[in-house]
Amino acid sequence: MADIVPRDPFDLRNLRQTMDRLFDDSFFRLSTGPFMEEGTLPIDVSEKDGKVVVRASLPGFARDDIDVQVHEGVLSIKAQKTEESEEQGERFYRRERRVGAVSRRIALPGIVDEAAVDAELKNGVLTLQVPLPEKAKPKQIDIRSQD
Repeated sequence: MADIVPRDPFDLRNLRQTMDRLFDDSFFRLSTGPFMEEGTLPIDVSEKDGKVVVRASLPGFARDDIDVQVHEGVLSIKAQKTEESEEQGERFYRRERRVGAVSRRIALPGIVDEAAVDAELKNGVLTLQVPLPEKAKPKQIDIRSQD
């Protein structure tokens, strides 16, 4: 005869393993596929006048420090700067402003016209305007009669 072992409903020993398996499921991994998003650069994405408008905060970065690419509907922004000049006669207690890098990679909503992207850097804000293609209009089909 088999022994009956009571089950404790408050036994949480396997809860962590169960939660790890749950969040390892591909449904919860948003960094791949159509929901791809990587990086920490703060951005706003909106749509206005038939264009996707992306604004990224890049204070202190010059135009030459920024690399922007759009490929197969994915926008990549990378900014990196290094300060190579050294101040003579100063004794630094902390130096954190010499090197900085930020990046962001996101999938743009819908199909975009990659060749006609407009980019402007003004007051530390990078503004990109990516035209959306015109939506296909329905075509009226004439029906012939065989009478």
